[in-house]
Amino acid sequence: MLVFLVLFLVTDVMAEGGPIDDASQLRAVIPPGLLLAVAVGANLLLLVLICYVVLRTLIIGGVRDLLRPIVAAAAAYGMTSWVNARMKIATIGAEPLPGLPEDVLTATTLGYVAAGIAFTRTMPAGQPRVRSLLWGTNAVVAVTAVTAGVSSILAVLFTVLVGLTCAALARYVIGVRMPPPVTGRILDELARFDLVADRILPDGTDEDGDHRHLADLTDGRRIELTVLGSENTSGFWRRLRALLLLRGPVAPRILYGIRRRAEHAALMSAAARDAGVPAPRVLALGELSPGTVLLARERSHIRALDTLRPEQVTDTLLADLWELLGALHRRRVVHGDLHGATVGIHENGSDDPPTAALTGFDHGSVAAAQLRISLDTAAMITLLALRVGVERAVASAVRALGVETAAAVLPLLQPPGLPHRLRAELRRTDRALLGRLREHMVSLAPEAPAEPARLERMRPRTIVSFVVATVVGLVLVYQLAGVDLATIRHADPLWALAAFVMATTCMIAAAMVLIGFVPAPLPLWRTVLVQYAASFVRIAAPAGLGSIAINSRFVIKAGVPTSLALSAVGLTQLVGFLVHAPLLLICAYLTGTSYWTGFSPSPTVALISVLGTALMAAVLLHPRMRRAVIARLRPYLLGVLPRLLDMLQRPMSLLLGVGGTLLLTVAFVLCLHFSVLAFAGPDTRVSLVAVAVVFLAGNAIGSAAPTPGGLGAVEAALIGGLTAVVGVPAVVALPAVLLFRVLTFWFPVLPGWLSFSHLQRREAI
Repeated sequence: MLVFLVLFLVTDVMAEGGPIDDASQLRAVIPPGLLLAVAVGANLLLLVLICYVVLRTLIIGGVRDLLRPIVAAAAAYGMTSWVNARMKIATIGAEPLPGLPEDVLTATTLGYVAAGIAFTRTMPAGQPRVRSLLWGTNAVVAVTAVTAGVSSILAVLFTVLVGLTCAALARYVIGVRMPPPVTGRILDELARFDLVADRILPDGTDEDGDHRHLADLTDGRRIELTVLGSENTSGFWRRLRALLLLRGPVAPRILYGIRRRAEHAALMSAAARDAGVPAPRVLALGELSPGTVLLARERSHIRALDTLRPEQVTDTLLADLWELLGALHRRRVVHGDLHGATVGIHENGSDDPPTAALTGFDHGSVAAAQLRISLDTAAMITLLALRVGVERAVASAVRALGVETAAAVLPLLQPPGLPHRLRAELRRTDRALLGRLREHMVSLAPEAPAEPARLERMRPRTIVSFVVATVVGLVLVYQLAGVDLATIRHADPLWALAAFVMATTCMIAAAMVLIGFVPAPLPLWRTVLVQYAASFVRIAAPAGLGSIAINSRFVIKAGVPTSLALSAVGLTQLVGFLVHAPLLLICAYLTGTSYWTGFSPSPTVALISVLGTALMAAVLLHPRMRRAVIARLRPYLLGVLPRLLDMLQRPMSLLLGVGGTLLLTVAFVLCLHFSVLAFAGPDTRVSLVAVAVVFLAGNAIGSAAPTPGGLGAVEAALIGGLTAVVGVPAVVALPAVLLFRVLTFWFPVLPGWLSFSHLQRREAI
């Protein structure tokens, strides 16, 4: 309600003649340069702090902890941008403040501040100094905006409310890590059920993120307590993902409310005990506060299978485990979460032998279909195979179930059908185990069905490919709507010729880069032909890989040792990145300061900084991605540092290489700029800096896209960038991008094919 009230007040004030300038006198005595320096410094510090939080969160936290502030910041920025657009429409014709540009009213509310407030409010707990700095920088940005007359006090108040509102919505939708409950409330709630506790000890969290405690009762018992909170949705999102990716009977149940989860736990405990399995009894179901439920049950005194030595897992214990699982299945009760921590033994004393035990029934179900029972059986076989080997695990299943029943689960021995933790352990320790299990079972029962059952609706890779293709297609269709393709033939011939000259200059500049960084004389004409040949190879290889392969082969054929050739080509890629990234950030920042009082960097530079930080952290954290990137880059970067030190001793070669890199980027930017001017009318203003941002960002997207030459992704990025960043109409952006791609991607294919054939005949590649 506060948001709408402030919005009404701001609209009313704007309708009466524009924002109230409360700081005009103060602005008159403050030097504009000082105000600009303070505002720019605060904005940049805010961006650096956000990138630091993103990197730190991914290293010590997780994606969920990062998703919450990112979503909140994006929503706050989008909301304030929408308000600015509506304000601009409402104030058309209004007189701007004295001494300010006309377009200053488009920044009535401060999207950058709203995003910073939402991010700060939803960032992970801890980091008090960083949090204080974030609040301080947000305040400085807001104060400088009011002082400069960019915004009014009411608009800043609305900005703050939008940031806080979006943060609250993100916390509700995505969930937060629940703080530990107050011990006094737990004691009072236990007393309602005649459970008087002496002390309560924290016991960490379960796999769903719920807090766990141990309570010592006055009668000598120790019980387990689980606090279920409505704000904790980590388990829900994991089960929702499984529900979307897996077929109905295989997907886990989604229990939407915490009371349903608590009731389901009590139901599973009663069903397991009725089946003869000694599951922990639920002792109390209480409420600590609205949205927080306390679940108290007996403590399961079992020793997990993960902690047992191999000699302790005897054939008798295996038979007992199968007997317990069979007792559940005869009552159509499935466990649903069999892994090394929910399967174990009861230690009954020094004289009595241990007995098999099961725990962790919260993810199970009653009245289960036969498919879920078979999946439970497949999970038990897989778990035992991890502990005692394939032969003993299959033999125990055959003794308990019979050959036919045991072999019937053969089509279900695949990762999608296994519980989450068991699947993760299998992926971490022995990926080939399921294959060996299937082979051994086929040898025992050759007539068993060997074709894997289809458990997945669709694979994650399929979903990502479909989403990317859909987004690119929608962007292109949106841009194509209402565009007459016949306008391409109306290109200004002089600007089109200038664009063609720049496209040709790109090939010469690429040859200069290679000649400068290779420690051997390379003929210029042949090196230019190699760049055209790389353009031919590029149509069948992902962006960048074709050029690297052709250049490396050419340098090796020129007599340079393989290791030195690879390091030289790797150095060209490294220098290209070192030139590309700063240019993108500088140009992106410049496009965000079109009027002197704006101060804030554009969304492009903020998005690039945050996503680049997240990508770097993700690569460093994920073992498979880290190994893949290192394996891909090692041949090219292994000798880059010595090669770079050697280049410093040859200033002319270094100047040629770096100069060629700069010339290559400038030529591409000018080619796109001239392509736009070829279709833009004389009244259309085209900013070269904005065009540079669009090209540099589009080139980065093309390098990341898996399609040859970034096909599809580059076009969509360039068209969208020209319309959104440069402000060019779609009827101009589309033919301009098509002309640019024809000159830089499609046209070089024919001479590239001729060059490729010529160089092959000369054995130059």
